[in-house]
Amino acid sequence: MNRQWIYLRHPDGLVGPEHYELRESPLPEGLAGGEVLVEARYWSVDPYMRINQSKKPTYNELPHALGVVQTAGVVGQVLRSNAPTLQPGDWVEGMLGWQTHALAHHSQLRKLDTQLAPPSTALGVLGMPGRTAWFGLTESGRPKAGDVVIVSGAGGAVGSLVAQFAKRHGCTVLGIAGGAAKCAWLRQTLKLDHAVDYKAHADAGALVAEIKRLVGGVDVYFDNVGGWISDAVIPLVNRRARIVICGAISQYSGGLDEPELGPRWLHHMLYQRATVQGMLARDYLHRMDEMLRIVGPWVKAGEIVFEETVVEGFEQLPMALQSLFTGEHRGKLLVKA
Repeated sequence: MNRQWIYLRHPDGLVGPEHYELRESPLPEGLAGGEVLVEARYWSVDPYMRINQSKKPTYNELPHALGVVQTAGVVGQVLRSNAPTLQPGDWVEGMLGWQTHALAHHSQLRKLDTQLAPPSTALGVLGMPGRTAWFGLTESGRPKAGDVVIVSGAGGAVGSLVAQFAKRHGCTVLGIAGGAAKCAWLRQTLKLDHAVDYKAHADAGALVAEIKRLVGGVDVYFDNVGGWISDAVIPLVNRRARIVICGAISQYSGGLDEPELGPRWLHHMLYQRATVQGMLARDYLHRMDEMLRIVGPWVKAGEIVFEETVVEGFEQLPMALQSLFTGEHRGKLLVKA
């Protein structure tokens, strides 16, 4: 039997199990030409899932449809194959959704090199988060040696990689994260120059003062959070600064349809002739091999830290998604079969 989490109700605030239903259906009997049957081993849990549930147009014209399997990246193993390029036992990655088994054409799947790194990394450092971090920083942020780079959400799947990539470009890196433990990890494990705990500051003014004390100004701001943290960072941008808008997770649980904060910092873009650019991982999907050629050897050599928070059990998927906005986790959040 195939088990599926069906997305049934639109969340107005925090997403959770009440917006899904667990269903079962028989596995397919046969395979068409080029098809394979995949058994899922890891399911991805990502902030973009909540964006796709917005009632208003986002980067998709329409919201995630109701009554269908929740869209998600999956790593699994081939059970049966009618494709010459894939054999039973092969590890693959694809957008197969929150289900225990999936029937897919081989062209929808990426065969994984398990000699390079563990299969789960195809959903993290060597997958969509890695692609987001690499191209978001290098193409939109355009870092130069000596630049000051600030990363919000620096303890997350994307932010932690952006921070490390910026260090490899010779930048001074300041990471913003929530909690003393995360900040200690940023300094001690990722070797960032500075880490600031936003929870230790009462308001944007206090955060501004601390950032200014540590680095003065900022040349590249990689924003994963938005909200009052961005209100604190953006007035500190230097001349010709580059601001990369990758996410605004502070707005996802109730602020997507009616944002809580307006663009109160646009005048700083004028003063400093700075640029603001949004970026999406999907824009660089065709360059995945390029990113793997560069980042893959670093991962294999142990030169990149990639943390995974792994939740056990398919049944935990909706709560795992909710925990992105309420819980404590570090690095990439995964659910394991």
